[in-house]
Amino acid sequence: MSLLVDVFVRDPDGTLHILDVPDDVYQSGGFESWRTTVWGSDKVRSLGARLLPLLAEDDLYAEPDQVPRLLDEVALVRERLDEVAHGTRCPRDVEEHREQIAHRLRIIEASCHKALEIGGGVLIW
Repeated sequence: MSLLVDVFVRDPDGTLHILDVPDDVYQSGGFESWRTTVWGSDKVRSLGARLLPLLAEDDLYAEPDQVPRLLDEVALVRERLDEVAHGTRCPRDVEEHREQIAHRLRIIEASCHKALEIGGGVLIW
């Protein structure tokens, strides 16, 4: 299983609507295990991330007012990518793990930008 990264909007009554994405668009936020081994890891928490580590417990609903904070956390992890890759090492070599994290960060970042354009939020689930 993979974590999915989607953009959503809410109706005035609070009903959530996930936006459609083209079938050929890859929207993975990492493996399901990354909830705890990467995004919710002690390493990512130690950087000061507060939204991404929520994935260790549940799905992450970054409401529209939280999307800028999520973008900040993406930038924070990217700035310390080598450190995060070494500190969250999976059963693959560090360089491959680093590239996988970087790829997932780009997906999350692109979803955040789309959400900002339309006044929506980002769901990682």
